[in-house]
Amino acid sequence: MQHDEFIGQVQSRAHLASRGDAERATRATLETVGERIPEGLADNLASQLPHEIGEHLRRTEVLGGQGTGEHFDRQEFVDRVADRAGVDEPKAAHVARAVLEVVDEATQGHIMEKVRDSLPPDIRGFVDSGSQGRLD
Repeated sequence: MQHDEFIGQVQSRAHLASRGDAERATRATLETVGERIPEGLADNLASQLPHEIGEHLRRTEVLGGQGTGEHFDRQEFVDRVADRAGVDEPKAAHVARAVLEVVDEATQGHIMEKVRDSLPPDIRGFVDSGSQGRLD
């Protein structure tokens, strides 16, 4: 999947008014995911995405390959996405789901399964529910 198609899919699925909004939502979501998952996994995921999009995951890498792997819960995840994307919390939860759905479709193998498994149960729903599903 190419950059323009990726952003177009995010814009459509998240019901965003502009491509700029879709770019911000993508950046916000992937930077936050990059802070939560191990660095090696973030790098593997980034390598399967269009370069400009994958770089959002790499911004949070730290020296030594250990990754940030920060421990934060679902509320903090949503708060970070909301702050970065400039949207309220319900919209942040929806755009994160849409971005991760497009990421899943843009990648191969079982990379998103590994991402899902690296997340705590309260955040996994963002990977599982998709843009149309219900987030429990």
